[in-house]
Amino acid sequence: MSLDKISTQLAGNKNSLPPVESWNPPYCGEIDIQIKANGDWFYDGGIFKRLPLVKLFASVLIKEINNDVTEYFLVTPVEKVKIKVDDAPFILTQWHWLDKEETIMQVSTNLHDEFILNAEHPLMVTENGDLYVTVRRNLLAKVHRNVYYQWADIAQATETENGTELLLSSAECQFSLGRF
Repeated sequence: MSLDKISTQLAGNKNSLPPVESWNPPYCGEIDIQIKANGDWFYDGGIFKRLPLVKLFASVLIKEINNDVTEYFLVTPVEKVKIKVDDAPFILTQWHWLDKEETIMQVSTNLHDEFILNAEHPLMVTENGDLYVTVRRNLLAKVHRNVYYQWADIAQATETENGTELLLSSAECQFSLGRF
């Protein structure tokens, strides 16, 4: 399995996300692609320098959880190859309000995926306090530290049944940044 072969198989799917959910290709082994914790993609030890290629591969990235083991794969209609992901495949790097009332927040990732922070794309906090947002399918983006600090500045300290939490609202949903 080579990058050129995968790129060729995906060449026609540039404008929208491919229907990977409907593909069931055979497993073809591993490829030396790694997504580092900071969101950088590496192939054979060297960093990807072409963002369009990274975005193309990210469009066919899937996550599978079997027996509590999380694995990531690139899929095409004819092949499925395993890659390594250190933490989350995306980093949430930017956000802004879509309305003057500041009730709908749009967020974006390091690969320029844009979506509304809402029930379909929720914010979650892990036991160790890391924040993640669901991007698509069941893929997550880790919230960048700068975004976290900006959110902490606008969040409201609220008493809940879990104690005092920093709450952030968007699209009629409330999200916790954590307890204190």
